[in-house]
Amino acid sequence: MYVIATAGHVDHGKSTLVQRLTGMWPDRLAEEKRRGLTIELGYAWTEISGRQFAFVDVPGHERFVANMLAGAGAIAPKNPVMFVVAATEGWMPQSEEHFAALHALGVRHTLVVISKADLADPTPVIAQVRQRFPDAPVVLGTDLDAVRAELVALASRLAAPDVDADVRLWVDRSFTIRGAGTVVTGTLAAGTLRVGDELEHAGRRYTVRGLESLERAQMSLSAVARAAVNLRGVDHRDIGRGDTLRTPGAWRDTAEVDISVRPLGELHRNLVLHIGSAAVPVQVRPLGTTARLRLAVPLPLRIGDVGLLRDPGEHRIAAGIEVLDVRPPPLRRRGAARQRAEELASGYARPPVCARADDLRAMGFPLDGVRVGEWVVDPDWWARRRQQASAAVERWSTEHDVAAGMPLETLRRALELPAVELVGELLDGSGLVVADGLVRRPDAALPARVDEALRTIEKWLAAEPFRAPDADQLDELRLGPRELAAAIRAKRLTCIADGVVLGADAFDRAAEILQTLPQPFTVAEAKRALNTTRRVAVPLLEGLDKQRRTRRADDGTRTLI
Repeated sequence: MYVIATAGHVDHGKSTLVQRLTGMWPDRLAEEKRRGLTIELGYAWTEISGRQFAFVDVPGHERFVANMLAGAGAIAPKNPVMFVVAATEGWMPQSEEHFAALHALGVRHTLVVISKADLADPTPVIAQVRQRFPDAPVVLGTDLDAVRAELVALASRLAAPDVDADVRLWVDRSFTIRGAGTVVTGTLAAGTLRVGDELEHAGRRYTVRGLESLERAQMSLSAVARAAVNLRGVDHRDIGRGDTLRTPGAWRDTAEVDISVRPLGELHRNLVLHIGSAAVPVQVRPLGTTARLRLAVPLPLRIGDVGLLRDPGEHRIAAGIEVLDVRPPPLRRRGAARQRAEELASGYARPPVCARADDLRAMGFPLDGVRVGEWVVDPDWWARRRQQASAAVERWSTEHDVAAGMPLETLRRALELPAVELVGELLDGSGLVVADGLVRRPDAALPARVDEALRTIEKWLAAEPFRAPDADQLDELRLGPRELAAAIRAKRLTCIADGVVLGADAFDRAAEILQTLPQPFTVAEAKRALNTTRRVAVPLLEGLDKQRRTRRADDGTRTLI
């Protein structure tokens, strides 16, 4: 199907031309029929040379330009427009505004039809049209065969739509049908809709109960198509023109975007952004040849989306815009605006070097790069982070020489990774060991000062294995809790109680000695056999209990198992 919007000054015969081509009068409101004036969007369709053409007829009066833009904006810039100029009046104010709107929207395919050519000489009007549409075909509305032929030729020049794209249907009507419920209509410019699909609106999901196109029921619809979507579970008052139905999870609403600007006039700070079928007030902050828009209502936009800025008070198209970034950085620091303008001067914002695939998709970036789980990373950036990881761990280990390892979160911040889950992936194959939330070198050794102090303790314990050094001796050797913890991890010492350490084989040696005692034995007998103090004997025996190498009786005696 080919969807074509009309454009042109009021009373230049747009609706009449559509009626003559389709046999359907597009005006549907009683007020429109009473006044003979198109107020709202109208719809009609026909078949020409085996091809389906659907027309979105727009109003031409200056009071209804917003309605016109809702029709043209939803099909721009890839779908065509049929621009109508009356031979009796020629180029008029709304001809100029509609032309400016199409130019701002970047509409690429236009057919110009000179209407009422049987009532006035069309030659002067054709000359006027040629000044603005030098490359567009121009035909007389009195020759319907020529109009049809040019429509077919125009259709043959259109690029094929992406039927696999994420759906974003800009709603242009919403109403209720008895027995069916809420129905919304719009032009499906990309993607495919199916009965039973779930679509998202305002953070909620709704099921497609039924589909129609050109008043025919369909099980599926692929772009380009006029679509009527029957939704289950939504009130028609909760969805209307300017809203969207979209593939769940594939889009993100944004209230701030950076744009390129094709100025057609002066940019004020407060204008209205027309994009799709939406019209949203915005605040404009110029950034050189680009600008930042703050939207009064968030919209699901992607990089490359096209729209326009309009000053409704002056009935003026201010600028055409193209979205360059839907997640622009803040401009708080001095000089940030100038730097951002320089970044955007060459075109689209660069994709993040590291982002979740779903986020890149929602922003409109291709998923180019290295896939790391649910993330997509720039290969050069990822390679540099791999190199930096080893150096960062080395520096940290030098500054924290007795620590068990560098915390993963600390390394994440040092490498500027957005999520700690990426650290493990980054270190895979690097030779670094990740355990218990810490990163360390596999050959990490105790610093010389700690090693020397431990040799002294090991010499003491070789002579008296169960005479644990006291706090003063440990302080003198400068062995604090961190140093002792490192010695225990290195299996140089065994901790039997807080601040009480023995040799690495203390429990085995104690079991050998206690085996020589009559069974069961008391704490006092164990203390004498081990030649130690109660400070050491009690926690040592409790440790043997936990290891199930001794069994403690109710009377406090123990038996070696």
